[in-house]
Amino acid sequence: MIIGIIGSGAMGAGIAQVVATAGHTVRLLDQNADALQRASSSIQANLTKLTEKGKLSADDAAASFARLRPTRDIGSFIDCELVLEAIVEDLAVKQQLFRELEMLVPPDCILASNTSSLSLAAIASACRQPERFIGIHFFNPAPVMQLVEIIPAVQTRTGLAEEVRDLVQSWGKVPVLTKDTPGFIVNRVARPFYGEAIRILEEGIADVATIDWALTELGGFRMGPFALMDFIGHDVNYRVTESIFASFFYDPRFKPSFTQKRLFEAGYYGRKSGRGFYDYAADAIAPEPNRDEALGRTILHRVLAMLINEAVDALALNVASREALELAMTKGVNYPKGLLAWADELGPATVLQTLDALYDEYHEDRYRASPLLRRVVRQNQLFLRHEPAAQQ
Repeated sequence: MIIGIIGSGAMGAGIAQVVATAGHTVRLLDQNADALQRASSSIQANLTKLTEKGKLSADDAAASFARLRPTRDIGSFIDCELVLEAIVEDLAVKQQLFRELEMLVPPDCILASNTSSLSLAAIASACRQPERFIGIHFFNPAPVMQLVEIIPAVQTRTGLAEEVRDLVQSWGKVPVLTKDTPGFIVNRVARPFYGEAIRILEEGIADVATIDWALTELGGFRMGPFALMDFIGHDVNYRVTESIFASFFYDPRFKPSFTQKRLFEAGYYGRKSGRGFYDYAADAIAPEPNRDEALGRTILHRVLAMLINEAVDALALNVASREALELAMTKGVNYPKGLLAWADELGPATVLQTLDALYDEYHEDRYRASPLLRRVVRQNQLFLRHEPAAQQ
């Protein structure tokens, strides 16, 4: 299979490495010759590291690199069977790209976008054959992260999502099907991990270091929300939050914070700029958390309740299946366990009590419990297991 990748940035190069290693000829397109050279060098270096670690033989690494065909000519896509774009998150730019692409590729070539936040239906609307268009959303770094979200647009032909899912699975990835809704699964469900942590900070309940400590040491998350936002970069994380908030018709559950907006406006993007919620200067002293376990548990359960509620609501609205929701959060953002499993472990009634207590305190719609959560509690059920919930 000949696959075209458009965009040779970190994401495009990573995807190109994945499909070349899986045995496909890859045409990697970028108009910038220097960017193409950097991408080729990066892929070669990554393949070399894999051989050094014993994860890939020298022959397989050489063959994989030989299948990579960097190009600045979109005309070379004339024989591609799948083309995936990984360019700037700009709807007009993507639409124009697919208008041009359709004039070149065969009529049965699958057209795909790696967008993380834009409407697939809107991108597909620019195509003469929108039925062959689909979303294939990788996570960065693509060679390492297992999860890939498969998102059919309303125009996508029946059966294409399943075909693409099987193809992606043959690449050694974990594909999940999801509806074309803002943020898909991961970027939708994960919003409270950041937003509620910032809210706890803004209220003065705990400082940055303490909240991160509670989520990592008590909750088992690999990174705390503030360390993770600094790692992602506030230029990225804040914009995604703002985009999802607008896309959900300004639903208060996704409301951005002024605290993060001010960091974004100041250019304090996190690690990349040397300052974010933490100071990354060489002589900076890392703040010490307050290791009070009762406080930590309060913080953890508040954030968890919000995360679980978002996963439950996504299930209620048929955004994705139970299995897809669990895989997305464990394989896509490395949560220590799936949120539905976590709900069962804590007890749905306990989660509901936490949310209702927050709503009673604040009377804000951000704390409204999903109707499905209420229904599960009322029926004394669990989300993943079939036995009745334990009495709380």
